[in-house]
Amino acid sequence: MKKIEHLGIAVKDLKVSNELFSKLLGTAPYKEEKVASEGVATSFFQCGETKVELLEATNPDSPIAKFINKKGEGIHHIAFEVDDINAEMQRLEKEGFVLINKVPKRGADNKMVCFLHPKSTNSVLIELCQEISE
Repeated sequence: MKKIEHLGIAVKDLKVSNELFSKLLGTAPYKEEKVASEGVATSFFQCGETKVELLEATNPDSPIAKFINKKGEGIHHIAFEVDDINAEMQRLEKEGFVLINKVPKRGADNKMVCFLHPKSTNSVLIELCQEISE
């Protein structure tokens, strides 16, 4: 793993949270994007070498909606940048970590992503992400 790529924060209202984080970080989000397959609208802030991703549910059955209903707004996941997501998934599975998805899928911000189940990571949802080279 190369570095923490971003912190994902579940929010109820992306517009309100964008205003709050713009004030907090002193910058506007550089990107907003919907990921229909995950039922989420996102915005990204650059903060040094790390990003902050705000996630708002776009339907009541999405993972973000379920998270907010159970735990409220707050940190949802930590994402780590990797060079080779498939190799890292194989390595981590051999080490005993539980993968939520067995193959990487397209995520936000031009990334291929995979999640590790919190039951194998001290209750922290971990995302692996690899930049998609065009």
